[in-house]
Amino acid sequence: MIERIIPSQIPDNPGSYQFKDGDGRVIYVGKATSLRNRLSSYFQPVGNLHPRTAAMVTDAKSVEWIVVNNEVEALILEYNLIQRFHPRYNVRLRDDKSYPFLAITTDHRWPRAGIMRGARKRGARYFGPYPHQAAIREVLDLILRTFPVRTCSDSQFSRYERQGRPCLLYHIERCSGPCIGEVTQERYATIVAEMGRFLKGDTKEFVLRLRKEMSAAADQLNFEQAAQIRDRLELIEKAIDKQQMVAGESFHADVFGLYQDEIEAAVQVFFVRKGRVVGRKGFLIDKVEDLDRASLLSQVLEQYYSETPLDIPLEIIVPVMPSDAHVIQQWIKGLRGGPVHVKVAERGEKRALLDTVTNNAALEFKRNRMSRATDHNARAKALRSIAEELDLPAPPLRIECYDMSHFQGSNYVGSMVVMEDAMLKKSDYRRFRVNVGHNDDYAAMYEVLSRRFAHLVQARDTIDEIGAGRKFSYPPSLVVVDGGKGQLRMAENALSDSGYQGQISLISLAKQFEEIYVPGKPDPVRISRGSEALYLLQQLRDEAHRFAITFHRELRDKSMTASVLESVEGMGPARIKRILRQYGSISKLNTAALEDLENLGWLPRAIGRKVFEALHNSAKPAHR
Repeated sequence: MIERIIPSQIPDNPGSYQFKDGDGRVIYVGKATSLRNRLSSYFQPVGNLHPRTAAMVTDAKSVEWIVVNNEVEALILEYNLIQRFHPRYNVRLRDDKSYPFLAITTDHRWPRAGIMRGARKRGARYFGPYPHQAAIREVLDLILRTFPVRTCSDSQFSRYERQGRPCLLYHIERCSGPCIGEVTQERYATIVAEMGRFLKGDTKEFVLRLRKEMSAAADQLNFEQAAQIRDRLELIEKAIDKQQMVAGESFHADVFGLYQDEIEAAVQVFFVRKGRVVGRKGFLIDKVEDLDRASLLSQVLEQYYSETPLDIPLEIIVPVMPSDAHVIQQWIKGLRGGPVHVKVAERGEKRALLDTVTNNAALEFKRNRMSRATDHNARAKALRSIAEELDLPAPPLRIECYDMSHFQGSNYVGSMVVMEDAMLKKSDYRRFRVNVGHNDDYAAMYEVLSRRFAHLVQARDTIDEIGAGRKFSYPPSLVVVDGGKGQLRMAENALSDSGYQGQISLISLAKQFEEIYVPGKPDPVRISRGSEALYLLQQLRDEAHRFAITFHRELRDKSMTASVLESVEGMGPARIKRILRQYGSISKLNTAALEDLENLGWLPRAIGRKVFEALHNSAKPAHR
C-alpha cells in the first residue's frame, strides 16, 4: 500500500495524477482542479474509502503527478494517459458492436460514397452510425438516384476512365459518370455537398426543390420529365422516412442514455439533426472505478468526444449533469469551435426522447447479459478460467452459491442458487429458514450448509442402482459463499462434519473488494476485472443475494399480514388459514377488492369489510 504523502509536498494546481503498482505499471489515472486536495482524499483509513477505491489504493505503491495550466488541459492529459497505459482501475468504453457509417471521401478529385467500419480515417466525412449494414445500404441505394455520387473503388474508377466506358451504375442513373466526363467537376462538387447536407438531416430544401421542378415540367407539358422527378421525390421521401422524426426541425443534439448496475453500464447515443434521428451508437462499460452516475457520465463524454467521428451539435442532452460539467462543456466547446450546451431534459419532447434512448440502453444492457449467458464458447471459457484461477482439478460444471438475509438480526433466511454449465438453473434453487441467535451470520451459514450437505450424505446412503437421487442431492463441483474468511471457515466446518471434505471445492466471494478467499491461502485471489470468470461468479453471487432478499421479504409480508388479520375481530386461526389458502399469496390478498372480500360466502360481509379496512389502513414498513 502507498505511503502517506504530506499535503504540503503536493502542488495546489490543476493536473493529472497516476497511481503505480510495485512493478511500475500505471493502474489508475485521474485529474483534479487541485492535485493537493484530490490526492489528500486518498490518504485516509482504507475502511473509510469506497471498496473499489480501497482496492486501488491497496494495490498502489507510488503516485506521480503532472501539473498543467487549467482544468481543460488536465482533462485532455488524463484521456491521453488512459489511452497510453490502459490502467486496470479506470473506466473504459467498449463498443457493444461495430456500427457501420456512411462516408464520403474528401481527399479525392472525384469524391466517392461508401460504407465504412472501425476507427475514423482521415480524408473522409462520416454520417451515422446506422444500426446495421442492411439499413445503410438501403439508404444509400435510395439517395443515389437524387445524388449520383460514385461508389466504385479507385482502381475500378481508373479502369473505367482508361476504357472510356462507364459501369452499370451509370446506366441505371445511380452515378453521374465522372469517369467518362459526363459531369463537370463543379457540378459534381455541388452534388457531393448536397448529399452531405441531406445526410445531416437538411432534407426540406431538396423536397421543395423537386416539387417545384416537377410542377414546372408538368406546366410545360413535359410529362415524362415530371414523372421522372416524381419517382425521385418518392425515393427521397422514402429515405427521409428511414430517419425517425422525434422533434422540431430546429433541434440538433446528441442524446445520451445510461443504464447500469454495480458491475457494468450500457450507454446509447442518438444523433438528432433537424429533428430526425440520423444515427446511433452504443457502448458497454466495465465499472472498475468508484463512480456515481454524474462522474461516470463525465468519463463517457470525455472518451466519446475524444474519439467521435461525427460533427458536434449545439446541444448535448444527458440524464444527469456531469460531475465537472463546466470543464466538459468548455472542452467540447473548443472541439466544436462554437458554443455547446450540456443539458438535462426535464420535460416535453426532449424528455420523451431521453427516456427512449435510456430504454434502448437498458435493452442493450440486458441483450449483452443474455448473449453472454447463451454463448456456449464464452461459458466454457469462463469455466476453464475459474478452474485455472482457483487451481481446481477441473472446470466446475455445477456451482452452488449461498447467501444469508435478515432484518436487524431476526428472521434469518438462507438461499441456494445453482449454475450448471455456466447457466442459472432455477429449478434447483432452494430456500432455508434459519434458527440462530441475534446477528450471527456465521452460525446461519453453518446451519444452511450443514443441512445442504446432510442431503448429500442421505442420498449417498439411499440412492438406488439407477441413480434415484433427487436434484437437491446432486453434489456440486464448487460451493461459493457470499462473504469473507469467516463465512469460508463456517463452510469448511460444515463440509468437514459431513465427511465430504476434499471432494467439493470451496471459495468465498467478498463483495467489498471483489476478493476471492480459498481454503489454505491467507491472501485473497483476485481475478482481473472484466474477465468472464469474475463476471460469472459475480452473477451467481448477486442472484443468491436477490433470491435471499426476496424470500426474506415474502416472510416479512406474510408475518405482517397475519398479524394484521389477527387484529380483526372475528378472524381466528382457521379463517386466517382459509383466506390465505384461497387467495394463494399475500400480494393477491392485499390487492383484493372490497366487493370480493364481502362476497366470499363463508365469511360474514361485515368481517370481510373489516379485513379490507385493516389491510389497507395498516402502515407497512419499507423493506430493507
